[in-house]
Amino acid sequence: MSPDVDNKQAEHADAEARGAELREELAITDERRAEEEEAKAEQEVADAVKEESKKERKRREAEERRKAAAAEAEEARRAAQAEADEARRRGQAQPGAARTEPFGSAPSAAAVEGPERPELHVAAAFAGAFLLARILKKIAE
Repeated sequence: MSPDVDNKQAEHADAEARGAELREELAITDERRAEEEEAKAEQEVADAVKEESKKERKRREAEERRKAAAAEAEEARRAAQAEADEARRRGQAQPGAARTEPFGSAPSAAAVEGPERPELHVAAAFAGAFLLARILKKIAE
């Protein structure tokens, strides 16, 4: 064989070897890219789980705040009811006691029961608005 043919065959073999090296590098790059995508997907899953647990914790805290606010409101209702009962008991005329107001005059403020006194309505509305504001503030936190 001639040196030209041998040279061409050697160049062809070198080109084939270089092509094989490039294909190997491409396969390695593809494998690395797939590993990176898998790692990225795993990280996204971990982030999603973390975010979900954070939302669940916030939901539990909000539920606890709601229960605490409801308990506080119930306690306030009981206290207000007890206070109203006490005021009614104090405001009732004692058995056998004579009325001191002249006939036809308006009864004194102490003799009037709670629901007929507008200042109690205003106070109750203020207390209710205050409790509602505190509840909403706790929920918003």
